[in-house]
Amino acid sequence: MAGQPLTSLDRSTLRERALEALRIAISSGQYRPGDHLGEEELARRLGVSRGTVREALRHLQQDGLVTAGARGMLRVHSLSPAEIRDLFQVRGALEGLAVTLLITSPRKDEAVLRLRKALSDLDAPDHDFTAHIDADLGFHLLLCQLTENSVLVDAWRHLEGRVRLTIFNDGNEHHTNIMSGSHHAPIVDAIEAGDAAQAVKVLQDHMMLAAERLALPAGSR
Repeated sequence: MAGQPLTSLDRSTLRERALEALRIAISSGQYRPGDHLGEEELARRLGVSRGTVREALRHLQQDGLVTAGARGMLRVHSLSPAEIRDLFQVRGALEGLAVTLLITSPRKDEAVLRLRKALSDLDAPDHDFTAHIDADLGFHLLLCQLTENSVLVDAWRHLEGRVRLTIFNDGNEHHTNIMSGSHHAPIVDAIEAGDAAQAVKVLQDHMMLAAERLALPAGSR
């Protein structure tokens, strides 16, 4: 009703909005690995209190997107080559479980159809680098979601921010070759064939190729 006061946002709503805004800013490259995240500046830019920003940054630390540097200064986390390999090794284990579950699922054929449809999004000609990343991670998320195992999906999502940050920081659009449909089709083929051991191998080989590519020094790529 006109003239009635609007319900004010409570503290938790502001915190969640600040958290989401910062997560997007980091994962989209607005803040790069190593960039300082000052509470005062972020509070001003977001229009919230420093306490709200502090809580949001604490969550991002738990997610591995933010790390404390010298004198406790918070910065966007820059993953080392070893951390990148560890990250993709865990992804490989989670998605290896996903393909195993899909192969034994009574809805395997439906899952294969949906995954093949998702392959076409990976090669959309109008995609920029960010859209390629979205399509790539969307395919892998769908792979987990089709298992209907909510714990698996939650575990995968917990890694997503660090994976996105790592790929985006690669700064080399040749990485889109690894994110292409042709690099993902063998995963779907192996699921359709019903050979769990082969499907897990194909999936984990795909992960390790990406990890090794991303862990290389920029001049060696």
